Amino acid sequence: MTERARFDRGHTDDLMTFLAASPSPYHAVATAAERLEKAGFRQVAETDAWDGTSGGKYVLRGGAIVAWYMPEGAAPHTPFRIVGAHTDSPNLRVKPLPDSGAHGWRQVAVEIYGGPLLNSWLDRDLGIAGRLTLRDGSTRLVNVDRPLLRVPQLAIHLDRSVTADGLKLDKQRHMQPVWGLGRDVRDGDLIAFLEETAGIPAGEVTGWDLMTHSVEPPAYLGRDRELLAGPRMDNLLSVHAGTAALAAVASSSSQPASIPVLAAFDHEENGSQSDTGADGPLLGNVLERSVFARGGSYEDRARAFAGTVCLSSDTGHAVHPNYAERHDPTHHPRVNGGPILKVNVNNRYATDGSGRAEFTAACEAADVPFQSFVSNNSMPCGTTIGPITAARHGIRTVDIGVAILSMHSVRELCGADDPFLLANALTAFLER
Repeated sequence: MTERARFDRGHTDDLMTFLAASPSPYHAVATAAERLEKAGFRQVAETDAWDGTSGGKYVLRGGAIVAWYMPEGAAPHTPFRIVGAHTDSPNLRVKPLPDSGAHGWRQVAVEIYGGPLLNSWLDRDLGIAGRLTLRDGSTRLVNVDRPLLRVPQLAIHLDRSVTADGLKLDKQRHMQPVWGLGRDVRDGDLIAFLEETAGIPAGEVTGWDLMTHSVEPPAYLGRDRELLAGPRMDNLLSVHAGTAALAAVASSSSQPASIPVLAAFDHEENGSQSDTGADGPLLGNVLERSVFARGGSYEDRARAFAGTVCLSSDTGHAVHPNYAERHDPTHHPRVNGGPILKVNVNNRYATDGSGRAEFTAACEAADVPFQSFVSNNSMPCGTTIGPITAARHGIRTVDIGVAILSMHSVRELCGADDPFLLANALTAFLER
């Protein structure tokens, strides 16, 4: 194995650790913040006055993080170079009244978040994780990372139609997981269990943002271990790569000409319209305040934004060997072929010709191959935070990512080399 191959695998090993430590958006940003702290970054509160000093800083809000590195002597009109990503993934989320059950089974009431492949959640050993809010307004993370819940599938003997008509799932009736036995459903049992698990006094939790996750760890797959199977790669793969790239640039002996930024948002999977989503004010507020903290004016802010570029990094579709006809016939991204440049002329992706040139330059500087993705004309195209970022902030944005299979499944599949190639391209982009 070559030295570069060992380094590739080391990055992917680290991605697996990141995925396992991040079963919710709140855990993901906490894990990213911990890594940035080790690289010399410090957290700043949105309620405090900011200064214009150099160095690495970050803001946490819910399941979102915006981090930036201020080079020494950066002028107020210095443009930004942003890596954008999102922290959320489709899953099953706990309802406000979670304790339910029937026929001697104890269940947890869940709501469908985003657009998961529901069948992939059946007969999986599931844990539960997220954020608990206490009476004093403080929050605590909780993660039960062991088999706790399961959505049991109906036996084929009780529904022979599945062989002819396929599996049909009702989101309300068929997706409620079981977690025990008992005829008496007691309100408060789930939260009491989580209070005990997190070491919180009974009755102190008054709010929660909880979700299920598969407890099966990420794993290499295949004869030669060239593939990676794991949860939430859409889009923690990009969050991890962006965090690594920003830390690398901040630790470099040379100062970047622009201000490198990582913006990882929540709620992309349901439209980004929240105070922690890409369609909210968080990124714009952080960028503007950093300009004003260095003594800049509105004119400086306008100049900085005009020169800013964002790479919106999200996963995309690798050509599927069993469904190749669903892809554009001339665009077949392959795993381990390098990151993909995502194009849609109807602006479902934000990439244009100048954006392609921008990404080409970064990949050439990093010696990283890249591929192009465009949807089959007969298939509706998904979207990302890219067009939202471009429209909301007037920032030139380019949509990129890593090609995967099984997008929105409880476990997705990518090439084991692609995460490292993406991180190298993002690092070169932030350094430019």
